[in-house]
Amino acid sequence: MKKIFCLTILAVLCTFGVASAQQFPSVQIETQDGKTIDTKTLIDGKTPVIISFWSTTCKPCIKELDAISEQMIDWLDEADFRVVAVSVDDSRSISRAKALAASRGWTTDLMVAYDKNQDFKRALNVNVTPHVFIFDKDGKMVYSHTSYLPGGEMELIQKIKTLQ
Repeated sequence: MKKIFCLTILAVLCTFGVASAQQFPSVQIETQDGKTIDTKTLIDGKTPVIISFWSTTCKPCIKELDAISEQMIDWLDEADFRVVAVSVDDSRSISRAKALAASRGWTTDLMVAYDKNQDFKRALNVNVTPHVFIFDKDGKMVYSHTSYLPGGEMELIQKIKTLQ
Protein backbone atom coordinates (compact mmCIF):
# COMPACT_ATOMS: atom_id res chain seq x y z
CA MET A 1 0.00 0.00 0.00
CA LYS A 2 2.81 2.38 0.93
CA LYS A 3 4.57 1.59 -2.34
CA ILE A 4 1.44 2.41 -4.40
CA PHE A 5 1.04 5.70 -2.51
CA CYS A 6 4.68 6.66 -3.19
CA LEU A 7 4.35 5.78 -6.88
CA THR A 8 1.17 7.88 -7.12
CA ILE A 9 2.91 10.87 -5.54
CA LEU A 10 5.87 10.44 -7.89
CA ALA A 11 3.56 10.29 -10.93
CA VAL A 12 1.77 13.48 -9.83
CA LEU A 13 5.07 15.31 -9.31
CA CYS A 14 6.35 14.19 -12.73
CA THR A 15 3.13 15.38 -14.36
CA PHE A 16 3.49 18.82 -12.80
CA GLY A 17 7.15 18.93 -13.81
CA VAL A 18 6.31 18.19 -17.44
CA ALA A 19 3.44 20.70 -17.47
CA SER A 20 5.60 23.47 -16.08
CA ALA A 21 8.40 22.65 -18.54
CA GLN A 22 6.17 23.33 -21.52
CA GLN A 23 7.12 26.51 -23.30
CA PHE A 24 5.32 28.84 -25.64
CA PRO A 25 5.85 27.47 -29.17
CA SER A 26 8.44 28.95 -31.48
CA VAL A 27 7.30 28.82 -35.12
CA GLN A 28 7.29 31.26 -38.02
CA ILE A 29 4.14 33.18 -38.98
CA GLU A 30 3.53 36.07 -41.35
CA THR A 31 2.23 39.48 -40.30
CA GLN A 32 -0.30 41.61 -42.19
CA ASP A 33 2.53 43.54 -43.85
CA GLY A 34 4.22 40.36 -45.10
CA LYS A 35 7.03 40.14 -42.53
CA THR A 36 7.89 36.79 -40.98
CA ILE A 37 8.09 36.70 -37.19
CA ASP A 38 8.75 34.06 -34.57
CA THR A 39 5.72 33.38 -32.40
CA LYS A 40 7.98 33.62 -29.32
CA THR A 41 8.02 37.40 -29.90
CA LEU A 42 4.29 37.51 -29.11
CA ILE A 43 5.23 37.02 -25.46
CA ASP A 44 6.89 40.22 -24.29
CA GLY A 45 7.14 39.73 -20.52
CA LYS A 46 5.04 42.87 -19.99
CA THR A 47 1.47 42.27 -21.12
CA PRO A 48 -0.90 39.34 -21.50
CA VAL A 49 -1.97 38.39 -25.01
CA ILE A 50 -5.18 37.02 -26.46
CA ILE A 51 -4.53 34.76 -29.45
CA SER A 52 -7.55 33.99 -31.60
CA PHE A 53 -7.32 31.38 -34.36
CA TRP A 54 -9.74 32.01 -37.23
CA SER A 55 -10.38 31.28 -40.91
CA THR A 56 -12.25 33.01 -43.70
CA THR A 57 -14.84 30.22 -43.85
CA CYS A 58 -15.65 30.39 -40.13
CA LYS A 59 -18.59 32.73 -39.51
CA PRO A 60 -18.37 32.49 -35.69
CA CYS A 61 -14.67 33.43 -35.95
CA ILE A 62 -15.52 36.58 -37.89
CA LYS A 63 -18.29 37.51 -35.46
CA GLU A 64 -16.00 37.04 -32.46
CA LEU A 65 -13.16 39.08 -33.95
CA ASP A 66 -15.61 41.82 -34.96
CA ALA A 67 -16.88 41.92 -31.36
CA ILE A 68 -13.35 42.03 -29.94
CA SER A 69 -12.31 44.74 -32.40
CA GLU A 70 -15.37 46.85 -31.49
CA GLN A 71 -14.57 46.58 -27.77
CA MET A 72 -10.80 47.13 -27.96
CA ILE A 73 -10.75 50.88 -27.25
CA ASP A 74 -12.92 50.48 -24.15
CA TRP A 75 -11.05 47.38 -22.99
CA LEU A 76 -7.66 49.09 -23.27
CA ASP A 77 -8.93 51.72 -20.82
CA GLU A 78 -9.47 48.89 -18.33
CA ALA A 79 -6.38 46.73 -18.88
CA ASP A 80 -3.09 46.55 -20.75
CA PHE A 81 -3.01 43.63 -23.19
CA ARG A 82 -2.69 42.73 -26.86
CA VAL A 83 -4.78 40.70 -29.30
CA VAL A 84 -3.36 38.59 -32.12
CA ALA A 85 -5.79 37.20 -34.70
CA VAL A 86 -4.12 34.22 -36.40
CA SER A 87 -5.59 33.06 -39.69
CA VAL A 88 -5.20 29.36 -40.38
CA ASP A 89 -6.11 29.75 -44.04
CA ASP A 90 -3.59 28.02 -46.29
CA SER A 91 -1.33 29.76 -48.80
CA ARG A 92 -3.95 29.47 -51.56
CA SER A 93 -6.49 31.57 -49.65
CA ILE A 94 -4.18 33.91 -47.75
CA SER A 95 -4.96 36.88 -50.01
CA ARG A 96 -8.66 36.44 -49.21
CA ALA A 97 -7.85 36.33 -45.48
CA LYS A 98 -5.76 39.52 -45.73
CA ALA A 99 -8.53 41.31 -47.62
CA LEU A 100 -11.15 40.19 -45.08
CA ALA A 101 -9.07 41.35 -42.11
CA ALA A 102 -8.41 44.73 -43.71
CA SER A 103 -12.03 45.26 -44.76
CA ARG A 104 -13.25 44.48 -41.21
CA GLY A 105 -10.82 46.97 -39.69
CA TRP A 106 -9.07 44.31 -37.62
CA THR A 107 -5.64 45.44 -38.76
CA THR A 108 -6.21 48.76 -36.96
CA ASP A 109 -7.02 47.36 -33.51
CA LEU A 110 -5.51 43.89 -33.57
CA MET A 111 -2.31 42.30 -34.77
CA VAL A 112 -3.31 40.03 -37.63
CA ALA A 113 -1.03 37.13 -38.54
CA TYR A 114 -1.15 34.24 -41.00
CA ASP A 115 -0.23 30.67 -40.18
CA LYS A 116 -0.09 29.46 -43.81
CA ASN A 117 1.58 26.14 -42.98
CA GLN A 118 -0.52 25.71 -39.82
CA ASP A 119 2.59 25.11 -37.70
CA PHE A 120 1.40 27.44 -34.91
CA LYS A 121 -2.04 25.83 -35.02
CA ARG A 122 -0.50 22.38 -34.58
CA ALA A 123 1.88 23.57 -31.85
CA LEU A 124 -1.09 24.73 -29.75
CA ASN A 125 -3.29 21.72 -30.63
CA VAL A 126 -5.96 23.82 -32.33
CA ASN A 127 -8.46 21.49 -33.96
CA VAL A 128 -11.42 23.80 -34.60
CA THR A 129 -11.93 27.50 -35.12
CA PRO A 130 -12.61 29.77 -33.45
CA HIS A 131 -10.16 28.82 -30.75
CA VAL A 132 -9.07 31.55 -28.36
CA PHE A 133 -6.23 31.45 -25.84
CA ILE A 134 -5.09 33.91 -23.23
CA PHE A 135 -1.43 33.79 -22.25
CA ASP A 136 -0.06 35.74 -19.33
CA LYS A 137 2.93 38.07 -19.74
CA ASP A 138 5.32 35.14 -19.28
CA GLY A 139 3.69 32.87 -21.87
CA LYS A 140 1.71 30.65 -19.51
CA MET A 141 -1.68 29.66 -20.91
CA VAL A 142 -4.34 30.82 -18.46
CA TYR A 143 -7.49 30.46 -20.55
CA SER A 144 -8.75 28.64 -23.64
CA HIS A 145 -12.11 28.26 -25.34
CA THR A 146 -13.60 27.14 -28.62
CA SER A 147 -16.75 28.32 -30.38
CA TYR A 148 -18.43 31.69 -30.00
CA LEU A 149 -21.74 33.01 -28.75
CA PRO A 150 -22.57 36.74 -28.84
CA GLY A 151 -21.40 38.34 -25.62
CA GLY A 152 -18.82 35.62 -25.02
CA GLU A 153 -16.03 38.11 -25.66
CA MET A 154 -16.77 39.73 -22.29
CA GLU A 155 -15.30 36.66 -20.60
CA LEU A 156 -11.97 37.53 -22.23
CA ILE A 157 -11.70 41.00 -20.70
CA GLN A 158 -12.74 39.65 -17.31
CA LYS A 159 -9.90 37.11 -17.43
CA ILE A 160 -7.43 39.75 -18.66
CA LYS A 161 -8.35 42.00 -15.71
CA THR A 162 -7.39 39.23 -13.28
CA LEU A 163 -3.88 39.21 -14.79
CA GLN A 164 -3.20 42.90 -14.12
